[in-house]
Amino acid sequence: MTLLRTHLGSTLRSARVAQGRTLREVAKSARVSLGYLSEVERGQKEASSELLNSICSALDLTLASVLADVVHHVKIAEAPILVVVDEAAA
Repeated sequence: MTLLRTHLGSTLRSARVAQGRTLREVAKSARVSLGYLSEVERGQKEASSELLNSICSALDLTLASVLADVVHHVKIAEAPILVVVDEAAA
C-alpha cells in the first residue's frame, strides 16, 4: 500500500537536504515544532494544507512542485511489476 504521507515526507526531506538546511532552520522558518516537522518528513504525521504550505514556503518551493514530485513517486510505487517467465527453463 502506498501512503501519500510517506512520499510527501520524503520529497520534503530531499528538498531540505539538497538545500543543505537543518530541520531546526526549516522548522523555525515554517513556524512548526522541530519534532512535528521531523515526523512529517518521516511520513509519520499527515500535514494539514496550512502546515504543508508553510513548510513549502520555508523551503522556497511551490506547493504545486512538491505535489508534482509526490505524484511522480506514487505512480512509480503503484506501477505493476512484470515478471518474465522463461518457459524454456521450466
